[in-house]
Amino acid sequence: MRFALTDEHRGFAEALDDLLGKAEVPSVSRSWAEGDLSGGLDLWRRLAEVGVTALRVPEEHGGLSAGPVDVVVAFEALGRHLVPGPYVESVVLAPALLAAAGDAAPALPALEGLADGAAIVTVAAPPATPFALDADAAQVVLRLDGAALSTAAAGELRVSVDRSRRLFEVLPGEELVRLDAAVVAEALDTAALACSAQLLGAGERALATSVEYAGTRRQFGRVIGEYQALKHMLADVRVALDFARPLVYGAAVSLATGSADAPRDVSAAKVASAEAAYLASRIALQTHGAIGYTEEYDLGLWINKIRALVTAWGTPAFHRGRVLAAITATTA
Repeated sequence: MRFALTDEHRGFAEALDDLLGKAEVPSVSRSWAEGDLSGGLDLWRRLAEVGVTALRVPEEHGGLSAGPVDVVVAFEALGRHLVPGPYVESVVLAPALLAAAGDAAPALPALEGLADGAAIVTVAAPPATPFALDADAAQVVLRLDGAALSTAAAGELRVSVDRSRRLFEVLPGEELVRLDAAVVAEALDTAALACSAQLLGAGERALATSVEYAGTRRQFGRVIGEYQALKHMLADVRVALDFARPLVYGAAVSLATGSADAPRDVSAAKVASAEAAYLASRIALQTHGAIGYTEEYDLGLWINKIRALVTAWGTPAFHRGRVLAAITATTA
């Protein structure tokens, strides 16, 4: 089967790249890491205006009822541009949980608020996601324990390797509702898929930055991009990202069609995108040398983002285990 993005998907990606390319996102990310949320919240409102926050909200609640492929297109752009904030939680996970809860949990925010960006929700889902991302930016903090959805309060702030990922301990509150286990599993898989797309976008940005730098940096009288060893390393990154991309989009199609293989496909996508992005970050650091990890140089922000996302929404060991279980179950 040949898969290609539609004109609408490509137009959406171009619109996001245009908006984010003018937004000085690295500066916004640095401020967010220091607790100054104003720039990031302004960016949240601007992304809401182009439909990002409405993607997974049902149409009857003012949303777009967009599919997993649309999620991948959007989150690849968010990763490519280093956008901070609880987008996986509020844009992907929360709409599924709130829609499933329905009238059984009147304390939950209205889906219309998620759609127009007025409401920001963050969710902790232990054990894989024990902390609530950017709880100080959210109006609502939730905790998902298996199928039990509860209110929660933000506790102590933890330091992430990516300082723009502000991780808060959660203090459980009142249990609101018990959700259907299959709905929860699909919502968590879609969250992992969104994270995979972020990794893919961040990896692409790290590679593009490395190629650009290699074409201008001179050493021993030559542009460093002329050295064969560096060419091979950058080519390895290109291959890794190109192999990860169809797995990410394939997982989106599996989720969209309700395939029984969707959990396996999501895990394969998460493993491949994490490995490719991490390779991109390592080679970017080797290409740039010591400047690559300085506070002042933007590349370091992407390197730290990638390292944090590798274990977000399921560690590599967890996702490899799911792929192995699926393969062995099929061949048994």
